[in-house]
Amino acid sequence: MALLNFKRKPVDLVETSPELERFLQGYSIEVMPRTAEKIENFQDILPKGTRVYIAHIEGTPIEDMVKTAARLASEGYAVMPHFPARIIKDKATLENWIDMYQAEAGVNQALLLAGGVTTPHGDFDSSMQLLETGLFGAKGFTRLHVAGHPEGNKDIDPDGSRKNVDAALSWKQHFSERTDAKMALATQFAFEAGPIIDWANGLKASGIDIPVHIGIAGPAKLQTLIKFAIACGVGPSLKVLQKRAMDVTKLLLPYEPVEVLNALAEHKAQNPDFNIDQVHFFPLGGIKTNATWVTDHGGRAGVPASQS
Repeated sequence: MALLNFKRKPVDLVETSPELERFLQGYSIEVMPRTAEKIENFQDILPKGTRVYIAHIEGTPIEDMVKTAARLASEGYAVMPHFPARIIKDKATLENWIDMYQAEAGVNQALLLAGGVTTPHGDFDSSMQLLETGLFGAKGFTRLHVAGHPEGNKDIDPDGSRKNVDAALSWKQHFSERTDAKMALATQFAFEAGPIIDWANGLKASGIDIPVHIGIAGPAKLQTLIKFAIACGVGPSLKVLQKRAMDVTKLLLPYEPVEVLNALAEHKAQNPDFNIDQVHFFPLGGIKTNATWVTDHGGRAGVPASQS
């Protein structure tokens, strides 16, 4: 694996541990076409083989998505584009998108999710409906990730329960058992380790053994994180940020996910069968900032996604 070219912080200024370094191996990160354009060379900041999700926001032309996927693939990354069900018109559109990704970028993995749109643009309302088309298996996709919600999801369960979310997870578990797809739950980000651990343990107790790739917000200004957290429907762990905002000594300092990751890493070290396998970063403070932070904390030699 090629060495990264940017300067690192002095080691004595970085809060890290062997447990955290192990936990960060194989991490993934998310980009959008407009943010990817700002990166001159991804190899300067990310280990080759890193899995890079490409978020498909409503209004982004599929051509821009495919162009970004092709670029990342050519630079040596495992590309995983989003397929948001509610912005896909019909099965023919879905097949066209798959064909474009494969022809121009060699894509064989995807994150399937409902998408942040209230009213579907066409025939699809959920990731389960996308899976039911059979197109991903027929087109040779080997890895399919779906969404996980450690703190629930008010869009799916407006009453605040987990009834619909849990029913969907059960369906996805059965899908994973009857197909050859390698699956994982890529989750919404959260800021508190305890509820994440309880949620993950609850999955196993209910028979859900799909590996979890836990969503973590990368380092960013506190105001930025609070804005995104509210917009994305982050649940009770938002209080971690709100408490920090009340401390004037920390208000102007950038948030770093050290506390939540250290706690998860320590739990993983003590419980090797813990079902959180990898970390997925949302670079809300910028891709370079997030990637450099991970490298400084031991993630620079991440396991190539093709081996995970």
